Amino acid sequence: MTPGNLPLRERRIDIVLAVVFSAFTITSIISDLLPTIGVDFSHPSSNFFVNSNYWYAHDADPLFMNPPDWMRIVTGLSAFVYMPFYVVLVFSLVKGWNWVQLPAVIYATMISSITGVIVFGVEFFGEAASRTQNPAKFLAFNLPYVLLPLLLLVRMRKPLPFTRRF
Repeated sequence: MTPGNLPLRERRIDIVLAVVFSAFTITSIISDLLPTIGVDFSHPSSNFFVNSNYWYAHDADPLFMNPPDWMRIVTGLSAFVYMPFYVVLVFSLVKGWNWVQLPAVIYATMISSITGVIVFGVEFFGEAASRTQNPAKFLAFNLPYVLLPLLLLVRMRKPLPFTRRF
């Protein structure tokens, strides 16, 4: 028997993942690029993007508000590595390109380790100045970036994730 890809309409989880990772593409541009290139959003601004980041970070994410060098590297990974991967991933999910499996597993492992362990660890257990003062807001904005990649990891666990036997 020859394996063939399931049509997208039969891969509803891939539709959900494509929508979510499309949104992640946009948030990587809006949020992660700014601290990476050194934009100051430690106070309100008339610029929509700066003000949006200020609104989020002023009480929920002190690391994001005043990022140390290592945090700028983390946001740089998102802006310059993960964001282009999101574009490729979305097309791969829609088209059913099985070759994306290994890059997806690598990405999901990286982001879960970096964001899920290091950033969350510092935000909740680090020095007092680095800890979030609003855990609910922090988790609402950041938990999807750990949970959805884990869902992607589960989705990509078997060879030829988009195929079925006829």
